[in-house]
Amino acid sequence: MHQTSYADQVTPTELAAQLKTGLLSFPVTPFHDDLTFNEAAYREHLSWLSQYDVAGLFAAGGTGEGFSLTPAEIDTVVRAAVSEVAGKVPVIAPATGGTAAAIEQARAAEAAGADGLLLLPPYLTEAGQRGLVEHVSAVCRSTSLGIAVYSRANAVLTDVAVAELADRNENLVCLKDGVGNIEQMTRTYARVGDRLTYIGGLPTAETFALPLLQLGVSTYSSAIFNFVPEFALGFYADVLAQDRDAVYRKLNDFVIPYLDIRDRAKGYAVSIVKAGVRAIGRDAGPVRPPLQDLTDDEFAQLTELIGRAK
Repeated sequence: MHQTSYADQVTPTELAAQLKTGLLSFPVTPFHDDLTFNEAAYREHLSWLSQYDVAGLFAAGGTGEGFSLTPAEIDTVVRAAVSEVAGKVPVIAPATGGTAAAIEQARAAEAAGADGLLLLPPYLTEAGQRGLVEHVSAVCRSTSLGIAVYSRANAVLTDVAVAELADRNENLVCLKDGVGNIEQMTRTYARVGDRLTYIGGLPTAETFALPLLQLGVSTYSSAIFNFVPEFALGFYADVLAQDRDAVYRKLNDFVIPYLDIRDRAKGYAVSIVKAGVRAIGRDAGPVRPPLQDLTDDEFAQLTELIGRAK
């Protein structure tokens, strides 16, 4: 990871500049067999990943099953990440749920020493653009942390809404795209430009990395970094170099066969990452319901695939 010290919480502007400098790590949250948080395994996993150079660490995000954690557990995970990383790279905490719940999590993250916030979509309810703008703005007002808003699922933001949010909220510094709509991203970048840092946030973002690079999306969240970090960093370097031959060779050799396993069940985008960590002999534990773990046969196929990629 980058050796610059982030012992003091970074400003939103510094966070935006830092996140675009490299690949982004979204570590899993290890659980014991009884599904309680395994802090020792989490710290050990972060320590191992810290050998590699990334631009930011997102604690208890989607890959980290943040949606299945209680607010108290999220706080524990974030504090563990801040302590273990010890200023070597910015730590970004999650906030989700309704506006009041997201504000509470934002304030807790700031108190825990996090450097930024990933604002995830609210649960269950659908909302119009005006309501989403007010929701995001309320969370931005509640904290001095730099915020990345995740445009996905029931909270997909139009270019007009993103522009209004950027104008109203100085500490909104990143847009994480979980949709992959080329026209919408083109409209957003044309309207907002470099006011924001753009993060690729589709499941297995490597699949979309090369085409989205042309739309200003210079980095992305890599879940596979959890278990094939050297491959993930090499792939990212090939994307930045626009080495199409290398990118498509690696897509065919590893990423697409990986997607074939991932797509066999809903929720496997998270489950397969934990399985990957276990496949390389590291402690990740099971996923929490309503997610389900890979079958034994699928796990064997994944293990073989990882062995070929290393």
